[in-house]
Amino acid sequence: MNAADRLERPRVLVSIDMLPVLVERLAPHADLDLNPAAARLAPDVLRDRMRDKAGAVICGSDRIDEALLAACPDLRAISSLAAGVNNIDLEACARRGIIVTNVPDVHAETVADLAWALMMNAARRVVEADAWLRRESWQGWEFGQFLGSDVFGKKLGLIGFGAIGQALARRAAGFGMKTQYFARNRLHAADETRLQAQLVSLDAIMQESDHVILTVPYSRETHHLIGARELALMKSSATLVNVARGGVIDDAALIEALESGKPGAAALDVFENEPRFDPRLRTLSNVVITPHIGSASMETRQAMAARAADNLIESLATVHSRTVS
Repeated sequence: MNAADRLERPRVLVSIDMLPVLVERLAPHADLDLNPAAARLAPDVLRDRMRDKAGAVICGSDRIDEALLAACPDLRAISSLAAGVNNIDLEACARRGIIVTNVPDVHAETVADLAWALMMNAARRVVEADAWLRRESWQGWEFGQFLGSDVFGKKLGLIGFGAIGQALARRAAGFGMKTQYFARNRLHAADETRLQAQLVSLDAIMQESDHVILTVPYSRETHHLIGARELALMKSSATLVNVARGGVIDDAALIEALESGKPGAAALDVFENEPRFDPRLRTLSNVVITPHIGSASMETRQAMAARAADNLIESLATVHSRTVS
């Protein structure tokens, strides 16, 4: 097959088992190489399967770096199912004229739902109480049993104030909370008024908030944004929730802080070096852990898959138009 034929009927790798909507949308436009397994492809397998492809649909854990791109000279478009693109060397892609797309904001409300659930669980010790009760430990109601922290009427600190952060601010209003946020860019005054949110410093967030939720993207600037110094500023009754990316929090520092009782509790959907994570987290009763399920609702995953497919179709059409013009 020559280069022209590949552009007319491009070959596309789908790197992880997807919902049918993605395959149904892509199949009329490309010859698909599907990964039927739920597990991600190993890096060398990903490289070999992508070697003769014009396009690829990838997940957020697929690493697209200089070495992989050098082995894939036909690659012209990459469609990521994730909102973040920190797993993709964007500069290397740009040098090769490879179009990169992602699916920002499709999942904002769903991730906000999970963040809220994690905050409630951490504050009210739901998971801890559930595990205790399943061990048949209950001997009867006690006045001081599993005392947690209130959410209603408390102060919420949001680190990152994009679509997810703003979705959380809307939820906070219904709980009568005072919302403060820390972000690189300030919202317009009218938007702050509508969301009942005030811009403050990171230190103010950590010192003053009863509940802190992280939603910032991962980058060099946000690596270990929350470390030992920031954690030491928190109240002993506060909770910390991370639905952003692993690496935004220094997990080792967080474990030490939780062991010392400050903050009082945490809930993590993302971890450094996931799927591996520090095994000490499993032993702490004051932390809730979930396996990166922030966007894992059927409706949202359907929407993400459809958007990723449409992004790739449009990108490949753009490449084709450049070639024939």
